[in-house]
Amino acid sequence: MPAERAFQRPASTLPATPVVGTLNGFNGSNGTHAGGQPSTLRREILLRLRLAADLGASRTGVLQQLRALESAHLVSRQTVRHGVGRPRHLYDVTPAAQDLFPANYDGLAAGLLAAIGAVGGDDLVEQVFAARRRQIGERVRQRLADRVPDGAPLAERVRELAVIQDEQGYLTEAFIDPDGTIRLREHNCAIFHVASATSAACEAELGLFRDVLGADVVRETHIASGDRCCSYRIGDPAT
Repeated sequence: MPAERAFQRPASTLPATPVVGTLNGFNGSNGTHAGGQPSTLRREILLRLRLAADLGASRTGVLQQLRALESAHLVSRQTVRHGVGRPRHLYDVTPAAQDLFPANYDGLAAGLLAAIGAVGGDDLVEQVFAARRRQIGERVRQRLADRVPDGAPLAERVRELAVIQDEQGYLTEAFIDPDGTIRLREHNCAIFHVASATSAACEAELGLFRDVLGADVVRETHIASGDRCCSYRIGDPAT
């Protein structure tokens, strides 16, 4: 009897320790493509485990990839004894692998905005984004207080804000023009479908930047309006 059965689905998924970063362990010879995505075979294994289906790959190759997935806490293993002979090992996808499967958060967000608008109109939508701006603003101000010394130049605060926005998926950079003008540029809109549905999202971001920097912030280009990036000119507040 074979020592391991790769795709017999257990009655329940075993709990797994969450990983820091979705794809830890997928490196180099372990089968990673550029950009940190798992190899085609590993993605197929995860999908077939989710569907409890046969894969049609060699047993040795599948087991090698299963062990790598288990090391990354994306797959769990349960040992089942059934009388004489070697035990069987049952594999299943863990909750930590969820981010590797398709999601529709954009659709959910757009649907929620439409529902909010249907209940309270544009005024309620704007109130929701204003509340979100206040929540994010508290976190950003705390981050700036922790990372940027008191009395630091505006350019230093803008650079840290760019780091924060970049971490949120906006592909952000901050720079100073030869004439001393400070600019912040976002090359991606992480909430593009939401921003396309309502101007309140972008107005909230503009207000957030003004609030946390205590500066005069002017948006010069706008992805949701068809530009290649969202760019902001930042200066000391007008007196």
